[in-house]
Amino acid sequence: MHGVVFRHWFGRLLAVSLSFCLACTLSFAAQPDNDKKTQEKPLLILAGHGDGIFSVAFSPDGSSLASASRDRTIKLWDMATGQVIRTLKGHDNQVLRLAFSPDSKRLASGSADNTIKIWDAKTGKELATFKGHKNWVTGVAFNTDGSQLASASADKTVKVWDAETGREIQTLAGHTAEVWSVAFHPDGRHLASTGKDGTVRLWDAATGETTASWRADPHEVYTVAFSADGRSLASANKDGTAKIWDGRSGQLLQTLRGHATELYTVAFSPDGKKLASASADQTVRIWDLASGETLALLKGHTNVVYPVAFSLDGKYLASASQDRTVKI
Repeated sequence: MHGVVFRHWFGRLLAVSLSFCLACTLSFAAQPDNDKKTQEKPLLILAGHGDGIFSVAFSPDGSSLASASRDRTIKLWDMATGQVIRTLKGHDNQVLRLAFSPDSKRLASGSADNTIKIWDAKTGKELATFKGHKNWVTGVAFNTDGSQLASASADKTVKVWDAETGREIQTLAGHTAEVWSVAFHPDGRHLASTGKDGTVRLWDAATGETTASWRADPHEVYTVAFSADGRSLASANKDGTAKIWDGRSGQLLQTLRGHATELYTVAFSPDGKKLASASADQTVRIWDLASGETLALLKGHTNVVYPVAFSLDGKYLASASQDRTVKI
């Protein structure tokens, strides 16, 4: 998303009147050209949503991919055929974020209707609706055993829920503006969150206490993501950088520069050796974290790129753009 449209994803901040059509784009990273490091042709192009795509997520078992849209629906795609398996309808406003449970059986969605829905990922049946946030739900994340779900909201809070019953376990307050993203640490106990106040906060999900907090960007941070081992935390920043932090202390370890403008999403590869970043400059970059160099520059999109997500085996990278395409 470019800066204006991105704010549709994360809150009612700007350009509610902006008219755009964003269809689902899933781009999977192929091997970069050894000379130019640039990959412009996707493996496959699909047609799907009737409006913008704000989130994509691979099922951990690798069988499907989910996409969430401004058209208020979620689509599940068969990874073997590239076909739509089913379309999930139930939210009363745009769907902003998705997360699969670790066993691939459930899918959580956060929406601008201020609710979280839990879906049966195989049948598409709506299993539950969690209510409690007073503004858009801009992030959702399961813990490692799937027993808890964390949510971020434009109401400036993070909530922790019992993923089975929908019981609210904790409300984490401390951000001074809209919260755009939440991520569970692999230990299943700690959380990271970030948002419009430009800070990253680490939390103990059991006690609700802040364990660390720091300013990551002078303006906003759009997404945080932990590496699989939990040692590193990445942030996607409005200043156009991706930053790598110590996953416990918050010490800045690395700053990755190359995008022309703000970053919307970052994602670690499963082995923790690479980072993918999506930007308003219409590109996705894959970074080698050992050297800090760009391994691949993916330029197939013709408009702003929002989310990126690696498959659990690390073979594929999915991204969504405002260019009305689904690319694999």
